[in-house]
Amino acid sequence: MTQSTKTELFTSELIYKLEDRPPLRDAIFAAFQHLLAIFVAIITPPLIIASALKLDLETTGYLISMSLLASGISTFIQCKKVGPIGCGLLCIQGTSFSFISPIIGAGLNGGLAAIFGAVISGSFIEMFISRVLRYTRQIITPLVSGIVVCLIGLSLIKVGVIACGGGFGAKADGTFASVENISLAALVIVTILFFNRSSNRYLRMSSIVLGLIIGFVVAYFLGRVDFSQIDSFGGINVPHPFKYGVTFDPGAIIGLGIVYMITAIEAYGDITANSLISGQKIEGSDFQKRSSGGILADGFNSMIAGCLNSFPNSIFAQNNGMIQLTGVASRYVGFFIAGFLVILGLFPAVGKVFSLIPDPVLGGATLLMFGTVAAAGVRIIASQEMNRKAILVMAVSFSFGLAVEFEPDILNFLPDNIKSLFTSGITTGGLVAIISNFMIRIKDEDKNTKGSKKAQA
Repeated sequence: MTQSTKTELFTSELIYKLEDRPPLRDAIFAAFQHLLAIFVAIITPPLIIASALKLDLETTGYLISMSLLASGISTFIQCKKVGPIGCGLLCIQGTSFSFISPIIGAGLNGGLAAIFGAVISGSFIEMFISRVLRYTRQIITPLVSGIVVCLIGLSLIKVGVIACGGGFGAKADGTFASVENISLAALVIVTILFFNRSSNRYLRMSSIVLGLIIGFVVAYFLGRVDFSQIDSFGGINVPHPFKYGVTFDPGAIIGLGIVYMITAIEAYGDITANSLISGQKIEGSDFQKRSSGGILADGFNSMIAGCLNSFPNSIFAQNNGMIQLTGVASRYVGFFIAGFLVILGLFPAVGKVFSLIPDPVLGGATLLMFGTVAAAGVRIIASQEMNRKAILVMAVSFSFGLAVEFEPDILNFLPDNIKSLFTSGITTGGLVAIISNFMIRIKDEDKNTKGSKKAQA
């Protein structure tokens, strides 16, 4: 099947094409379905980060609100295409799981100011990559991307397990891994798996939301949810740029910068898939402009997010599946999604309620999400040829990356500036993957192959 035939096939299956303007009712309904698919994914990273940094309820709620607001602005820019910025597709952006581990490391060393300084500074790396995309893809190969994505998932599983046991608070008061904590986490996991196996697509799409709701209700009856902590649900969250200050830690910037590099390549793949599903060309100068604009927006929107006291934004791949399910590829639906996200972000009640979710409930949901991230990395790696060089690159990258995750004390006698750079397994493994993939050369492979062919002849 030729590329043009594939494009025509996807176009014929669409109810509303890219430039169509669906009736208001259809547009709102499609936007609401997309919102269901992304809402939990947007609010979960700030919840995890806030828990790891032991932030108070007020700060946690504000971070959640700003994540929703930043995602709304980012989604509008991607769909609208402002000058060269944006891909002009029904492309949804939200807070990225990929950055959680290096962000937590930056926060533990320098607080929120160091996090937002790294978010803003690192975003320029992705914006630069968008301008030289054809060259960077020769360095950040699918093998490197797969290794980093896999390390992201494996590193975050530790965070998910701690949450399942009750979080750092439970470790402090001696209730970590209690029967109640583990039972709550298990209930959420079983609920998500149950609904995810449903033949009803709406139940399947809402499985994580339903798991969190059921876990939250059970936790409430167990006395684990205390609404009295919230002084007020009213008012409006007025965005306050640089509310927590900005500092620039080289280690934190490099750590996030590596993930930005990988995110740029992932964004390229997501835009390619979205273009194909939307019946657009995936080759030629127009597609190159579209993909470059989308990656540029990925970095630019992350910079805006940092200024608004939020975390890096990336394109959500799950929405590509939603386009296929609904048959709605109109980018104008994205404007409604962006509007919903901005409205939700402006009301502090949304962030405050979700900040009350007990750690075991959140841990049950995130543990599955992080496992899925690791599995996605394995899938990328498996799509590549497993020759001797690939095995060596994988071996050295996983060894170094997981070493600092399993035993951080291995870095104890290094200078502080170097130690801060390698505290994250993602940063360490990512750097090693890039360098080793570039440096390792297996010169005797071609000779052996030629020799074997001669012997067969």
